[in-house]
Amino acid sequence: MTAATQGFGRRAPRRAGVARRALAGAAWVLAWTAAWAGALALFPARAHAAPLTLAVSSGPVSLPVYVAQARGLFKDEGLDLAVRTCASGRECYAWLADGRVDIATAAELQVATGAASRHDLAIVATISASSYQIKLVARRSAQIMEAPQIRGKRVGTVPGSSAQYFLDNWLVFNDIQPDAVHVVGLAPDQLVPALENRNVDAVVIWEPLAALAAQSLGGDAITFASPRVYTQHFNLVADRATIARREVDVVRLLRALVAAQRLIAADPAGAQAILASRLGLAPALAAAAMADQDYRVRLDQSLVTTMQGQVRWAAGGAAAASASVDVLRSIDPAPLRQVDAAAVGIVR
Repeated sequence: MTAATQGFGRRAPRRAGVARRALAGAAWVLAWTAAWAGALALFPARAHAAPLTLAVSSGPVSLPVYVAQARGLFKDEGLDLAVRTCASGRECYAWLADGRVDIATAAELQVATGAASRHDLAIVATISASSYQIKLVARRSAQIMEAPQIRGKRVGTVPGSSAQYFLDNWLVFNDIQPDAVHVVGLAPDQLVPALENRNVDAVVIWEPLAALAAQSLGGDAITFASPRVYTQHFNLVADRATIARREVDVVRLLRALVAAQRLIAADPAGAQAILASRLGLAPALAAAAMADQDYRVRLDQSLVTTMQGQVRWAAGGAAAASASVDVLRSIDPAPLRQVDAAAVGIVR
């Protein structure tokens, strides 16, 4: 073997080792680059994920949401939530139906009366309930001191709302035909001025507007509250596509509201202060409004029974029309079961 050949033989293993190391380094760089590219691809989606949007009606019925906001409970659950305030549950439901929000707070009436046509919307939980949420407030000077004297009078209310449902049932409960009064359809913010200005003799409306109406009349006010007539369930309602696509966020929302429920029970004075501040109420009015509410997050059979009655009411009492509507299709208990299975008491 020549010297040149010997030298070549000695250098060959070194070159092979360098080549192997270079290939291994290149493979590592490629793998690292691919992993980083994957992470970058995911980052924009996470960074720019839209917050869950919740439409919330102004009133004591929404106290669990107010407490959860004030105490940072949504953030504690890792939920990015955008809260939008609406004048009533009816308006909140309309925003949901139009696709402007992901979830809305609304009385069960809105869902029940839309059950035949909006199978895409479902109640996921009741966040408050009350048999005193809606009241009839009248002027004594209109010669209304007891229920029968409402005959022939002008009664303002919000058409197609839970307030009108209460009015019709209150009249029947007191053996008064619904057509015995002159119903004046008004927006929620028009009712108190109409009563003050004597454009109507009485109004039927939810809290805190009922309390404000009575307060505006002073000694001329008389209030009729009938717990045997109607218990309103105030609920979270969501699009089924949202429930499926953002199930984790819906569950986080429910967990935060269950935590708020516990805080309301443990610290009612603190919750009352939050309610008074949020709605601009005097402490006494806030305390009275809270006392009338049941703030347990749940789904129970009374919700189903109430909705079935409302379907009949919307159909004008026609049994055949109401029998074709299955209100259970408008309730999705699955998310709440993940949070608190014991809170679901619906019989299917």
